[in-house]
Amino acid sequence: MPFPRSLSARPLFDARIGGNSFGNLPEWDLTDLYESPDAKALAVDLDYVETSGTNFEAIYKDQLATLDAKGLLACVRSYEMIETTAGRLMSYAGLRYYQNTMDSERAKFMADMQDRITNATTPMVFFSLEFNRLDEDHLTRLYAENADLARYKPVFDRMRAMRPHQLSDEMETYLHDASVVGASAWNKLFDETMAGLMFTVAGEEEELNLESTLNLLTDPDRTKREAAARALAAVFDKHIKLFARVHNTLAKEKEIDDRWRKMPSAQHARHLSNHVEPEVVEALRNAVVAAYPKLSHRYYRLKAKWMGLERLQVWDRNAPLALEVPKVVNWDEATETVLGAYAAFDPEMARIAKPFFTDGWIDAGVKPGKAPGAFAHPTVTTVHPYVMLNYLGKPRDVMTLAHELGHGVHQVLAAGQGELLSSTPLTLAETASVFGEMLTFRRLLDQAKTPAEKKTLLAGKVEDMINTVVRQIAFYDFECKLHAARREGELTPDDINALWMSVQAQSLGDAFDFMDGYETFWAYIPHFVHSPFYVYAYAFGDGLVNALYAAYEGGLPDFQTKYFDMLKAGGSKHHKELLAPFGLDASDPKFWDKGLSMIAGFIDELEAMED
Repeated sequence: MPFPRSLSARPLFDARIGGNSFGNLPEWDLTDLYESPDAKALAVDLDYVETSGTNFEAIYKDQLATLDAKGLLACVRSYEMIETTAGRLMSYAGLRYYQNTMDSERAKFMADMQDRITNATTPMVFFSLEFNRLDEDHLTRLYAENADLARYKPVFDRMRAMRPHQLSDEMETYLHDASVVGASAWNKLFDETMAGLMFTVAGEEEELNLESTLNLLTDPDRTKREAAARALAAVFDKHIKLFARVHNTLAKEKEIDDRWRKMPSAQHARHLSNHVEPEVVEALRNAVVAAYPKLSHRYYRLKAKWMGLERLQVWDRNAPLALEVPKVVNWDEATETVLGAYAAFDPEMARIAKPFFTDGWIDAGVKPGKAPGAFAHPTVTTVHPYVMLNYLGKPRDVMTLAHELGHGVHQVLAAGQGELLSSTPLTLAETASVFGEMLTFRRLLDQAKTPAEKKTLLAGKVEDMINTVVRQIAFYDFECKLHAARREGELTPDDINALWMSVQAQSLGDAFDFMDGYETFWAYIPHFVHSPFYVYAYAFGDGLVNALYAAYEGGLPDFQTKYFDMLKAGGSKHHKELLAPFGLDASDPKFWDKGLSMIAGFIDELEAMED
């Protein structure tokens, strides 16, 4: 997943595996941002942001309507420079924090930095509010006079989409000020709670953190998978009141914000920020839900047959197939696999990706206090992205590396647009990551030496695609139900559990039994807390990439050039404009069926192998 701009190599010794199983795993070198928390450059930048925010207000407040094209361009560039410096400071504080969320010094440093940056940028809140009051004809004339100003029009268009939902200047300033004790404070509580959870798993010699316990759900040993699932359920249940409080509070805060802004739905703000039409998302959601029977339901019945089971349990969902000896992939092999796949598509892609491995742009190992999961954070366009993994040597971890590295390559290419134009809407942010996964999968499939190896790879890819499309749309439906229900009143943990189970049964199908305790598994999903309704972006990205990859396989002329141009565009173009060179249109309801048919085709191949 990409990491929000606004935030968070030594050998790894895994106590469960015994010894260094994966080779020398890289760690971040954050000195490209700042040498240390007390570095002179950091103090200088912080002073610049605090001074410049006030100066920006003094120069430009109540003056935007009087500026000519050249003057407005200077204003926008000044704003962009302050945003870049503030983003650099917050990136450094956030990345240090996510390396060890249990370190109180790092947590304090990030909280203090967030407070100071929020205070420093409060005087700038007027800019978008005042800009949105400018007359459209006036802006059109200014764009015609200055091409450099017109280049920022996509940013202005997204900003002006909020015009109907804009509050008074005083209220918007208050909300900006109060943000540090609102959602961001609950986000930190969630993160710190999750990082501190420890799980007693039957058969394990010591307690495990969340990442290591979730990893056991992919273990070949069914007993270990069950033990991990039951350990997760026990701990989630112990903390379920806290997690319910976090979700109740955030959903209520969102309801208040949406009501004041006259948003037509809980999802609408996300659609606006993604620059995607609600009907496009609805078409995606409906297409995926309609495809549940031919995708997840069909696949999991097949998997139950392979495993010799009448019914699957929830701890069997990501179980590896027992067709081959489980493989531990060391870091060097993972690096070669992904870079090789990128190079086979285009050597330029591998060249862009290489510094991530050689220059301290990846933090790969599982460490105490480190945030779970994986992300790629772009930092700011004047530096470079950083990728975080929790690498445990599973084949899926190789695909995660390919995914996050795709984000990184995308972020490097889009940086040429500058700070305001480089940021890609979430619906398009998954394009390069999922494409990178597909390239890596195809390389592995081509190298498969036996039918069993090919079957294992195909099944693994189908499961990843189901997790990306079916599971994420089920997550989206859960969020829709959660926010709708919260608008009717406070939700008990049992209320939230019931909403979770309603979408799980629908999406996974009749091959599954659900253990007692699985109803609490909504609690650990960070997207619900950090980025409401983010999750449909994964399904959007997968469907889009499947359609793109079909065009690539079909020999579309100059595909690589068109693909790089799309990534370089960052957030400067709408999805219709970006997809037009490939002959694709996401607003066409049939578009999503193309992507879903690729998943169905893989399942067809697996069924044919049974004959």
